[in-house]
Amino acid sequence: VPSTHGFQPRSLAARARSAFLKSWVRNAPVMDAHTVQSTLQNASTCIPSFSTRLSQPSQKTVSRFVPVSRRGVGSQCKQGTHVLPVGTLSRSVAAAAGHAEFAALDEIAGAIAPTAAEEPVVKQYPRVNQAHDLNQILEERDACGVGFIANLRNERNHTIVEKALLALGCMEHRGACSADGVSGDGAGIMTAVPWGLYKQELPHLDLHEKTTGVGMLFLPNDDKLAAQAKQIVEDVVKAEGRCTVVGWRDVPVDHSVVGKMAKATEPRIVNVFIEAKEGTEGDELERELFIVRKLIEKEKAATMGADANDFYVASLSDKTIVYKGMLMSSALGEYYKDLQNEAFTTPFAIYHRRYSTNTNPKWPLAQPMRFLGHNGEINTLQGNLNWVASREHRLTHPVWKNRESDFLPLTSAAGSDSANLDAFAEFLVKSGMPAEQSLMVLVPEAYRNHPDLVKKYNEVVDFYEFYEGLQEGWDGPALLVFSDGDKIGARLDRNGLRPARFWRTNDDVIYVASEVGVLGDVLDSAKNIVAKGRLGPGQMVMADLVTGEFNENTAIAKNIATQAPYKEWMKRSTRLEDLGASKAFLQECMLSPQDALKLQAANGLGLEDTQMIVEGMAMQGAEPTYCMGDDVPLPVLSSRPHPLADYFKQRFAQVTNPPIDPLREGLVMSLEMRLGKRGNLLTAGPDSYAQILLKSPVLLEEELKAITGAGLANTTFSLHYQSGSPDALKHALQKLCTDVEEAVKNGCEIVIISDRVEGSEMKIDSPPIPTLLAVGALHHHLIRTGLRTETSIVADTAQCVSTHQLCTLIGYGVHAVCPYLAFETARQWRSAPRTEALIKSGKVPDVTIVDAQKNYKKALEKGVLKILSKMGISLLSCYHGAQIFEIYGLGKEVVDAAFFGSVSRVGGLTMADVQREAESFWVKGFPEKEYKKLEDYGFIQSRPKGEFHVNNQQMSKLLHKAVGLGGKDVENGKEAYQAYEQHFRDSPPAVLRDCLELKSDLDPISIDEVESAGDIMTRFCTGGMSLGAISRETHETIAIAMNRIGGKSNSGEGGEDPIRWINLQDIDENGVSESLPHLKGLVTGDTATSRIKQVASGRFGVTPEFLVNADQLEIKIAQGAKPGEGGQLPGKKVSPYIANLRRSKPGVPLISPPPHHDIYSIEDLAQLIFDLHQVAPQSQVSVKLVAQAGIGTVASGVAKANADVIQVSGHDGGTGASPVSSIKHCGGPIEMGLADVHQTLTANQLRENVVLRVDGGMRSGRDVLVAAALGGDEFGFGTVAMIATGCIMARVCHTNNCPVGVASQREELRARFPGTPGDLVNYFHFVAEEVRAGLAALGLRSLDELVGRADLLKQRDMKLAKTSALDLSFVTTYAGATGKSSDRRNQSVHSNGPMWDDEILAKSEVTEAIANSGTFKHEGYITNVQRSAFGRLGGAVARQWGDRGFAGSLDFVVKGSGGQSFGCFLVNGMNVKLIGEANDYVGKGMAGGDITIVPPPDQNIDATKSSLVGNTCLYGATGGRLFVNGRGGERFAVRNSMADTVVEGVGDHCCEYMTGGTVVCLGTAGRNVAAGMTGGLGYFYDEEGDFTDKVNAEIVRIQRVCTSAGEAQLKNLISDHVERTGSQRGQAILDDWANEVNKFWQLVPPSEAGTPEASKDAESRATAKAEKVAQAA
Repeated sequence: VPSTHGFQPRSLAARARSAFLKSWVRNAPVMDAHTVQSTLQNASTCIPSFSTRLSQPSQKTVSRFVPVSRRGVGSQCKQGTHVLPVGTLSRSVAAAAGHAEFAALDEIAGAIAPTAAEEPVVKQYPRVNQAHDLNQILEERDACGVGFIANLRNERNHTIVEKALLALGCMEHRGACSADGVSGDGAGIMTAVPWGLYKQELPHLDLHEKTTGVGMLFLPNDDKLAAQAKQIVEDVVKAEGRCTVVGWRDVPVDHSVVGKMAKATEPRIVNVFIEAKEGTEGDELERELFIVRKLIEKEKAATMGADANDFYVASLSDKTIVYKGMLMSSALGEYYKDLQNEAFTTPFAIYHRRYSTNTNPKWPLAQPMRFLGHNGEINTLQGNLNWVASREHRLTHPVWKNRESDFLPLTSAAGSDSANLDAFAEFLVKSGMPAEQSLMVLVPEAYRNHPDLVKKYNEVVDFYEFYEGLQEGWDGPALLVFSDGDKIGARLDRNGLRPARFWRTNDDVIYVASEVGVLGDVLDSAKNIVAKGRLGPGQMVMADLVTGEFNENTAIAKNIATQAPYKEWMKRSTRLEDLGASKAFLQECMLSPQDALKLQAANGLGLEDTQMIVEGMAMQGAEPTYCMGDDVPLPVLSSRPHPLADYFKQRFAQVTNPPIDPLREGLVMSLEMRLGKRGNLLTAGPDSYAQILLKSPVLLEEELKAITGAGLANTTFSLHYQSGSPDALKHALQKLCTDVEEAVKNGCEIVIISDRVEGSEMKIDSPPIPTLLAVGALHHHLIRTGLRTETSIVADTAQCVSTHQLCTLIGYGVHAVCPYLAFETARQWRSAPRTEALIKSGKVPDVTIVDAQKNYKKALEKGVLKILSKMGISLLSCYHGAQIFEIYGLGKEVVDAAFFGSVSRVGGLTMADVQREAESFWVKGFPEKEYKKLEDYGFIQSRPKGEFHVNNQQMSKLLHKAVGLGGKDVENGKEAYQAYEQHFRDSPPAVLRDCLELKSDLDPISIDEVESAGDIMTRFCTGGMSLGAISRETHETIAIAMNRIGGKSNSGEGGEDPIRWINLQDIDENGVSESLPHLKGLVTGDTATSRIKQVASGRFGVTPEFLVNADQLEIKIAQGAKPGEGGQLPGKKVSPYIANLRRSKPGVPLISPPPHHDIYSIEDLAQLIFDLHQVAPQSQVSVKLVAQAGIGTVASGVAKANADVIQVSGHDGGTGASPVSSIKHCGGPIEMGLADVHQTLTANQLRENVVLRVDGGMRSGRDVLVAAALGGDEFGFGTVAMIATGCIMARVCHTNNCPVGVASQREELRARFPGTPGDLVNYFHFVAEEVRAGLAALGLRSLDELVGRADLLKQRDMKLAKTSALDLSFVTTYAGATGKSSDRRNQSVHSNGPMWDDEILAKSEVTEAIANSGTFKHEGYITNVQRSAFGRLGGAVARQWGDRGFAGSLDFVVKGSGGQSFGCFLVNGMNVKLIGEANDYVGKGMAGGDITIVPPPDQNIDATKSSLVGNTCLYGATGGRLFVNGRGGERFAVRNSMADTVVEGVGDHCCEYMTGGTVVCLGTAGRNVAAGMTGGLGYFYDEEGDFTDKVNAEIVRIQRVCTSAGEAQLKNLISDHVERTGSQRGQAILDDWANEVNKFWQLVPPSEAGTPEASKDAESRATAKAEKVAQAA
């Protein structure tokens, strides 16, 4: 039997019969009767045992072969291309095996069924060489808390179990529960096999530890199915023949602690004991048990159907065992009675608490898995699974003795990211790779640009470089704890995005945990601790239980890296730059201007592509910026042709995983790629591969030529085909795949596909296959044929000019791209006389023809990094083939052919449609007259003859007339608004809702019976438009209008002026107030407060006073125009007023970090929600998400995180400034996102917990009605609100030149602002009346009756220009009945419950001290579960006194372990001292006061080597001081605005994006210090003389302390630090100040260069000025 089938070995006849049928099932086309008859007879000839059963199929049987759907059970069937001639295989079996695309007919079953005594002929075993489906992957997302305890002496005891359970309980807040509040998302523990317990209970089994394995099995909770599962185990073990089942044991459990939802799927849990033949022990026994488990998994899928999901082998090993379940942390030890038994002893334990975004309990997905426990998310999962699938049949090793086919496939899309990573890592370890090496290979550290690595363990560079040629990384935030039974360790991802602390005690016990304090013994155990540390980015710690050694990262890396001569092995490979073509930019144009225009037109380029994109990048070296969002029709709805890449939307990190900051943390990112085939990962050696190493996927023309002559076998395939028939493209694609397959089989290591032609040789009947289509089809064809890792794909193409187009090619499998037409376009631009004239006039920079190409290439590469970073991916090699896109507008035929596994939920173009669109571009290359310029398609900028833009000038004029812009009379406003409505009815379809209509069976009612416009308007909100992006006049006018109608405006990012929080009583007869004199049309009682106040990633203006004055606090995870990125405010818009609000410097550009600093994962978001509920308990917390596939699963996690409101935004949201590719190609339609969220929350019984708000291109009452039917409770309006107050859609927001002052900070332009609050009130009144009329027509009396009624939505019968296959059934699916929308909106604010701060605030002495600016002192104890300590107290003070008005003092001394966000949101007058240790986010958002943290007095560890606080301390701090007598973690003082701090050492990225304050570091620092630092000062003690290597000097100047003012500032802070903490290092520095001060480096950003602390000249001027003032006095 071919090994690719992976069948269970049986008799030869049975195996042959199964192989034949399996092959037939896979490969059979739709057959006529004659073909079926012949095929069956051929089978009987080839396989004798079939002769009597298949030689004479009935004519009835033959005639009933029918094609069926590939879409899966439960979906609408459409004609496909395969049949399933199987016996007794049911739909449920097919579904369980993951192949529901096949169906069976009873007649065929009868024709080939076995006799009653035989087993079924065909079993659906999982396929190998099969790409994975993103739809399955998106169903499960998780995060968690994790840790381990290990005794280095390998001594077994029960105490380790008890401590592990205690630690697990203290991390309950890092997990979550289902809707019932009791069913945990998962908790578990891995230990050594407790042989003492089992031998005590089962003496009759006479268990032999060395030759016996123990299984922990979850069986179906049904007698018959449980018996069947056990029989499968018995049969597999018996058939295997090398071991025996010696006994079973029912694991004793307490069912009473299981929650209702978990109980519904609670399995029966048993142990099985399997003894191997004598002599089979150790690693060989482990491999035997591994094979047995894999065979059990395959057999259960083949025989149990859907019930196989309830049969799961949690572990099967002679070394380790896993106890886990859908339980809360505290319930694990109660549920499993074994864990309470003193006889249960172990030398180690791994523990894990899970937070799943999916609330449907799945017991198998609880962790630990069989090898590891994972906290984080693998962002590249689909690509990783596809690459495993493509190479798994070639992963062989002698230790398996040719048994590899028995355990394929290795991974499954049905499993979580953790389960798949565990499966592959376990396989590597079982194949003989050391556990630590497997993690280094799969989760490599960022070894480039790493001073410490070069200094301490440079050998590892060769190791990582070598293995990059064999295995792509599994990229994403990850803390991995692992054990193979002999070793136990932990590994952190390359970015350090998960917290991990470790400590060692003098009894040789090692502890690792996501948090400190989990044992509650920080004070008692202090004297026993001999070492304390943290895992930094990419680091590992490991305990070897056999040798008793404990090693940290340097020793581990050195040991592994020196096991083989990796540097020598790399010599077979070649670097591209060594081929001599890396700098070979062409010096002149290769085409005439006219031929270039023809080629550009033929390949789909328009004027915007050449002028705005390519020429803009060639000029500036960066992707162009634009504004106002994407308001053109989706490509599938457009009447204009689009490049194929336009149908793809980039996916982005959101909640469950963080994006990366490519501007400030780009050192961990890489664009390196490899050309050539890959070798066998399991048998790495000198002959593993010979590859070409690329620093970038973008190839110059000369580089491509060099590659073809570099020695690796390569073949070039033309993409041009003969047109003329509707199926020409399909056949051409099939032929290309066949030809490439043949070439690869013959040794071709580089496949080059090219659409290149010379201008004179272009033929109108020979268009090219779209390059993206060709790449995807080849990639998947080679996966299916098992050849993908045998070759690489290079595209030589004219169809790639933008960053998005490049990323789609890489994402679907291309290794490198030569965008020859883009380079030619850059050359044509520079050579044009027009460009020469512009250069001479100074309007464009003077760049050479080479520089133009360099700039373009640089911009393309920066754009690729940006797109990777949005998904949280660091390495292009990990992004490669990961298919991190979703498709809107391509049908199943196209997706299956080239983009298999991608999400495409609305159907769309067929292959013939794609052919027509591609050929419509090609014919443009053959114009009747010569081109003068390219066609301007108007996809970006609105053009009279270009693409339709929804927000057009005609629309704005109609709206201005309707609202009476400027407070004008609106006597005819109703008629004008009706014209506005008619304008949209007459417009072409642009968004999915334009293809929907509302229909009701009810009779219309009188509008008088419908709820009032006033009630409806309370559901209206405006978008998060920041003050800075828009003018003060616009921002405040919108806020006042929303407050008048009872709606909500949104502050956006950037804080808010407190003057806006008062009710205006000083309005004169002209509607003007002295408080806000720049506004007009005011009335008494108006207030300009934004009821929704935004907490964005930059934390600009976020202070305690700001937070407590909000009705609702919005956490901006993403915004529609640029999800996965931070906000962007050009420097020219940062006026002194804006800078003051944002605590930044005037004129300095503000590009916020992406939302990752305290939102690394879902449990971190839960912590931020907790923080905000603490500081402002009266305020709702909303979370802003952007639509994309899987958002429903994410929203479930957000609802479980205790959010009050979830906002779903669409891809078409507006923006003040954003890269063009982000505006156009990221995020999904609002209709899809809203439907997904509403349906998923309803299914998970979470819908009543949250209010759903929707925004994204909302413009009319009809939009509101459709959004309500899809599940929206509230409705956000963005761009249209600006239009109603005067915006004329000039689309120059990013330039600060808005002609009507709507989006400008220039005083003279702001004076032109025409709007009044009444204008916007009028608009919303019209919208509400339109909603009322729509409800009346539907026979409904309120929006409550419409919300969630997707069954009232029908797809309109309308003819689209491109396709008739649009399918909107996803959005019209009714989720089921829910509660009243108004009840959800009126529910009380979600609470954190009684917290530590509440006990303090309950004391009358505290309330009196706050009220009277008095004093209060308190001492107490604290543990890690008491999170956000002092935040609520800070909020209470801020509510009365603001951030700095409190003149009293509140002094606290607490002992123990501070939980997350310790000391957050403090204000002036609060002084907190912690004796113990703290976790992440210390001092988050503090605005004043002091925090002092010192270790316990009994601890005797050098403070500069002991981690005392966690990551991301002082994030967004706007004041106060922090003194830490120990080390901090990563990203210390990130986005610090005004706080001062002294710390004894820091990790990577210290002072990142700091805009103010002072940081003093008395110990060593990690790398990338001061990245993006635009304000404040840093002082770093450099005893080792290597600090300057660790500084990101892009912005800051590095200098010694050169002024007396700077020296005084530094000395005073160190003196205060010593006084508060007793720092020995600080005292030693002060004792020898004259010498020690010279060891400090000062970091000075440009904004501080003129201060006395940093400049001698400035100090002299300040001194002279002071003396002059003194003399005058």
